Amino acid sequence: MSGANKMIPPKELLHFLKKENDFVIAAHISPDGDALGSSLALSMALESLGKKTIVYDKDPVPEFYKFLPGSERFTDSIQNSKFKIQNLILIDCNDAERAEIGKLQFTSSAVIDHHETARDFGDIQWIDPKAPATGLMIFYLIKELGVTLTKEIAVNLYAAIAIDTGSFRYSNTTPAVLRVSAELIEAGANPSSIAENLYETWTDSRFRLLLKVLNTLEIYNDIAVTHVTLEMFRETGAAIADTETFPGFPRKLRSIKISALFREIENNHYKVSLRSKGSKINVAKIAEMFGGGGHSNAAGYKIRSDFKAAKEALLKAVREIM
Repeated sequence: MSGANKMIPPKELLHFLKKENDFVIAAHISPDGDALGSSLALSMALESLGKKTIVYDKDPVPEFYKFLPGSERFTDSIQNSKFKIQNLILIDCNDAERAEIGKLQFTSSAVIDHHETARDFGDIQWIDPKAPATGLMIFYLIKELGVTLTKEIAVNLYAAIAIDTGSFRYSNTTPAVLRVSAELIEAGANPSSIAENLYETWTDSRFRLLLKVLNTLEIYNDIAVTHVTLEMFRETGAAIADTETFPGFPRKLRSIKISALFREIENNHYKVSLRSKGSKINVAKIAEMFGGGGHSNAAGYKIRSDFKAAKEALLKAVREIM
């Protein structure tokens, strides 16, 4: 593979992974395909080297990601592990609070992430905001560790990269992304099968929830706002994870530059997911204004307020950024 755009893992990270023998691999809450696929691929790679791993997430794997090889490895409890845990690897986030790992103490910790908003966590940090996906970083890390790409690892990494590049539609689709994806296909990843699992296996409840959410659409010039309430979840029987792709739907409109989905957590408490098009509007900067963060084109935050006030606060912040 050409060396152009190749990511080089830090030497201290490689030393850490080679020297230690047991790891907790933790992903952020409400895990997406990049967090899940990256965590599973790294777990498989380390175990092929004789290491022991626990793959942790506080939230269960969403139904539409259970096709990922090894998805059953995820556990929501570390305390009941069969071996003493000394080392933590935080995947696709750089804030321990986002992983909700509790009060457990670790001898050493490492962070592998590509979000723009960085936190001061981790003895070893490999944070590359220019990386299109954490899955791409894990690919290069596995290569440096000398691990052979199995079909299972390839499927997890391909899915991780596909999710964070919009299946190669977003502006972060670089030549390196396509070269790596080709190698993953050669190793056994099936693009058609993965795409079908990611995009064409919706439950009736998820589809009904989307219809309700789209019916809330409000447009303010080039900003689209939708919202989902707890009552909508009850009426449809859909899960919170089912809303993962919902923020991107209004962005399909030609006139829309920013799409915002307000998801009700509890009364007067919302999780806001932001999406933008192109490179001119950085929604991570908007999210940071409310204590959140993310990427240039995908970010989020939480806000305690009634919906009307929360919406007005967002619109005011967008006007300040734009």
